[in-house]
Amino acid sequence: MEELTQRQHEILGRVIEEHVETGQPVGSRSLVERAGMPVSASTVRAELAELEARCLLTHPHTSAGRVPTESGYRLYAQGLLEHAERPAPFGLDLSATRREIDGALEATTEMLSRVTRLLALVSAPSLETTTIRHVEVLVLQPQVVMAVLITSTGGVTKRIFAFEQSVDLGLTGWAHAYLNERVAGLQLGTHLIRQRFDDPGLTTAERDFLEALRPAFTDLVREQAHRVHVGGAASLLGEARADELETCHRLLEVLDRRASLLELADETLDRRNAVVRVGGELGDSSLRDVSLVVAGYGLANRTLGAVGLLGPVRMDYEKAIRSVRAAAWELSRFVEEVYEEN
Repeated sequence: MEELTQRQHEILGRVIEEHVETGQPVGSRSLVERAGMPVSASTVRAELAELEARCLLTHPHTSAGRVPTESGYRLYAQGLLEHAERPAPFGLDLSATRREIDGALEATTEMLSRVTRLLALVSAPSLETTTIRHVEVLVLQPQVVMAVLITSTGGVTKRIFAFEQSVDLGLTGWAHAYLNERVAGLQLGTHLIRQRFDDPGLTTAERDFLEALRPAFTDLVREQAHRVHVGGAASLLGEARADELETCHRLLEVLDRRASLLELADETLDRRNAVVRVGGELGDSSLRDVSLVVAGYGLANRTLGAVGLLGPVRMDYEKAIRSVRAAAWELSRFVEEVYEEN
């Protein structure tokens, strides 16, 4: 496709911005009067016709006004991404989370959904990127033991194990000391942790007891491989126009399929700049009227997760891109401090 002129880019942007604001088709007179285009209405009409011929705009029914197509939104969003500046302060204070990653992710999700009135999603770092800080082995009942695992990023997981016979208190005390001495400080999911459970110097009773507790360590990474914080469902429905409610309800149904949701975000985890996916680019027919704006966050040499916004194709892309990039930048600063301390 031949490149658009500067004026055509401006008109396309003005049409999209006014349509996002009003939800109505945008005509040439409106662009001249309301948007302040410094050209005649006839010139604008000619440019609108050209943009429609290029499938960037369309006009519903017999209306004289135009509305953006999926391609139009995509081109407009790409222009915003190419001219994005350094993220502005987001007003997100993560100091109260006490260096706990999950708390920071939850706070980020709430802030994003409140600011944009869209569905906010923030994926958590893989547990394989964290180390074990402390282990507790607690006897709840004579035959019931609970293993508590605390990670370097503040995560706490608990798992309960039932035994056929009463558990030797001396054995649980030994396991507590052994695990904190030999496993604490190791990265989850590594071969070193498996070695600690298979130490040939252990007695049969010690090895059998550790084998029973092993799933608390080895299964943790697999079970929590795809964790995501989601917020803003009520806001999304509250802001939607009548003709967008079906799209929003479809989107909420997708949220119940967590794996599908994460596949949309995981696609961009190796990129630091924001990315926009519009309609058909999401590869899911149920999301044909939905857009995703997402950016990665993490360390200087490693992306740990993604910050994203999901909403109707008719969304405020400038605000969504700005908000996602700012939130990702704030989260990156936070996790850098957390991982540096650990």
